[in-house]
Amino acid sequence: MLSQETHPLIEVRDLRKVYSVPGGEVIALDGINLTIEKGQIFGIIGMSGAGKSTLIRCLNKLDTPTEGQVLIEGKNILAMGKKDLLATRRRMAMIFQQFNLLMQKTVARNVRYPLEIAGVPAKQANERVMELLKIVGLEEKANAYPAQLSGGQKQRVAIARALASDPEVLLCDEATSALDPMTTQSILALLQKINQELGITVVLITHEMAVIRQICSKVAILDGGRLVEEGSVDDVFMHTKSAAGRRLFGILPEQEEIPAQPAIRIVFDSTSADQPIISKLVKEIDIEVNILSADVRQLNGKSYGQMMIARPENPVEVKRVMDYLRDAGMTVEEVHS
Repeated sequence: MLSQETHPLIEVRDLRKVYSVPGGEVIALDGINLTIEKGQIFGIIGMSGAGKSTLIRCLNKLDTPTEGQVLIEGKNILAMGKKDLLATRRRMAMIFQQFNLLMQKTVARNVRYPLEIAGVPAKQANERVMELLKIVGLEEKANAYPAQLSGGQKQRVAIARALASDPEVLLCDEATSALDPMTTQSILALLQKINQELGITVVLITHEMAVIRQICSKVAILDGGRLVEEGSVDDVFMHTKSAAGRRLFGILPEQEEIPAQPAIRIVFDSTSADQPIISKLVKEIDIEVNILSADVRQLNGKSYGQMMIARPENPVEVKRVMDYLRDAGMTVEEVHS
């Protein structure tokens, strides 16, 4: 019996997007390759101008790439005819930073709007609307108008409307950046609930590392239109190689840290965050250590941290310190002034 070939839910291959501008061109995306599996909450992060919004709009061909492929379960969306493209877009609902609600329609009518366009019978549509409002916790607001809602409530309506077509993927374009921190947490918790209970894959773009830390399982970091890192949130945090990743994760400040003296940076995970690793190092290898700075933070419910210690002058001692820390499961690197 022949095995059926399986594909990632979304696969981006060599994606490039170039915009023509007066006097030249702007490269918004430059050779992006990434894979998103079914059921993931996949975060795409970068600073303003990194190419995040362009990338997410290319996933459903709201923006047409200059080169490359976007495969949905192995089928190239960029080569699809109009009928297949519309069907694929229905599988990939989108929510935006500014909610995009119809201000003259009630909450219920906003949520029902995609069902009306699809020709769903009124009774069935009304029942579905109430199911969706219950999912987002707004049953009592069915007859309210958007102007009567808070920002968080408006985004919940937008999420309910996006779910109306039973999508497999929810594309979130800076969906929380217009909200205050407490409301942001509640919206992220809702997206996590939708992912876990409905099995919907979530692709979330943001410039805020706190958003990635709260709910994402995988992350891709964009910088200047290029993909500089991709992997699990834990792995990328622990083994960040790019300056953009270090700034976004808080391992480096916005302006790269230049220590006043040669130093060793230590990044440690939840298994060692509570261990007296420096005191053990001093006792076991008999080398004095001068701590220059330290920080511990939460990532996906686990404690992670970093520390900067002065680098010993003796190269042999440097090697002994770094070998000891690596054997203890930490990521270490030398940092020069």
